[in-house]
Amino acid sequence: MAVDVGAGKGAVAAAPKPDRWVPLLILLVTGALLGLSTTLAKLAVGAGLAALPFLLWSVLGSGLILLAVAAARGALPRLDRWTLEYFVLAALVSVAAPNLVFFSAIPHVGAGFVALTIAIPPLLTYVGAVLLRLERLKAGRAAGVVLALAGAAAIAIPKFNAPDTSAHWVALTLLGPVFLAMGNLYRTLRWPPGARPDALAPGMLLAAAALLLGFAPLAGLPVAVPLGRPAPLLLVLAQTGVFALQYLLFFVLQKRGGPVYLSLLGSVGAVVAVPVAVLLLGEAPPTGLALGATLIALGIAVLTLTPSEKPR
Repeated sequence: MAVDVGAGKGAVAAAPKPDRWVPLLILLVTGALLGLSTTLAKLAVGAGLAALPFLLWSVLGSGLILLAVAAARGALPRLDRWTLEYFVLAALVSVAAPNLVFFSAIPHVGAGFVALTIAIPPLLTYVGAVLLRLERLKAGRAAGVVLALAGAAAIAIPKFNAPDTSAHWVALTLLGPVFLAMGNLYRTLRWPPGARPDALAPGMLLAAAALLLGFAPLAGLPVAVPLGRPAPLLLVLAQTGVFALQYLLFFVLQKRGGPVYLSLLGSVGAVVAVPVAVLLLGEAPPTGLALGATLIALGIAVLTLTPSEKPR
């Protein structure tokens, strides 16, 4: 599925057959980066680095990197009312709000559970895309989304029955997928006319950094990174690099694959992050991991092989 960004509203059309596997490759790479990002957030907790400064400086650094790349390529966005609104609102629902929720929840529910909740947005995004007439309801695509969601549910549902689970933090974590689904749809509907993916990524990240910086004093939260040990700074730098590549590919995938296909990032990220959380971070293996991973893989395959169609 490709997004026509020449109009005010994103128009969705079937992806050309020769390019069908290119979005899949971008999806797998970007999803793996998303899973790695969750793992780094867990390591940051262990290094004594709070969620807000870790997220703030990583987002700011990645935004500056992509801004420099865009400038070198002559891809700086036109700063008008449309793009400024786009950057701020996309930053809020796509980066600042969901990542702050997820990173804050990791010490309470674990990196594995957070990674699994990021696999929920496909269903929410697909329902929204059909209701907003971004694409037509098709049995094959609906089945792919449901399979991916069922895979995430097979791993996530037992978490609610775990004796050490905080219901408050579980409920708060589940707000993250809602933000992500809203972002997937908003970025397509309001894609600035003629804007390139490499021009939009730095604008969204820098707007997210500004929102986080403004939120810190209102919430009374510190933004300083402890420099007494090298680990916190090294983790921020690592996350900065991951975010830079992740969000650059993120916009490329949004343009080529559309909001529903993009939303499968969380399913791929879960398949990467959950085993890492178990093997490297010492978290307990989720019940149903094998079944869940299989269903997620099947869902992605079905959605990839079933082209989207714009409603008539």
